[in-house]
Amino acid sequence: MVSQEIEALANALARLPGLGPRSARRAVLWLVKNREQALPALLGALSAVRETLVECDTCGNVDTKNPCGICSDPRRDAKVLCVVEDVADLWALDRARLFTGRYHVLGGRLSALDGVRPEDLNIAPLLSRVEQGGIDEVVLAMNATLEGQTTAHYLAERLDAFPLRITQLAHGLPVGGELDYLDEGTLAQALRARRPVG
Repeated sequence: MVSQEIEALANALARLPGLGPRSARRAVLWLVKNREQALPALLGALSAVRETLVECDTCGNVDTKNPCGICSDPRRDAKVLCVVEDVADLWALDRARLFTGRYHVLGGRLSALDGVRPEDLNIAPLLSRVEQGGIDEVVLAMNATLEGQTTAHYLAERLDAFPLRITQLAHGLPVGGELDYLDEGTLAQALRARRPVG
């Protein structure tokens, strides 16, 4: 039997994405064993984030300053805007360090089943940013799901009125993927997006 406090900590950690009850218990056990060094550092980091966390008014990113570090970085190409479904997608793309433009977070994707309509997403601020001018290309970086592609199609229609290039991330075969293990949707997309060799 463990104390209620330790059990409460394990339950709180188990609610985090990617951590189930067993992983949460292992994390708690590690924290308990290393409490002199680990707990103060963890508590300090959590407290600092809690006190300073804000949503960027420009793009919707989560940061400790507003505008966020990406929007306020003068090295970023302000002429290229990458539209993503949520902050996790922004962080994943930015972690790769391949995109040097700016971002816009929709806060979700269109879904008739879940009742998510265009007015529920940050589409109006996106159109406002484009309307202000200075953007030459909008990259639609939606997930390769039915809802993601529906959202991309809707945004492409709304952005078509502006004098800019609208592009979308490529979909298809992953590097190192074996045809035998891929689903039909991925194979179909790869065939549709085929290109000349050489």
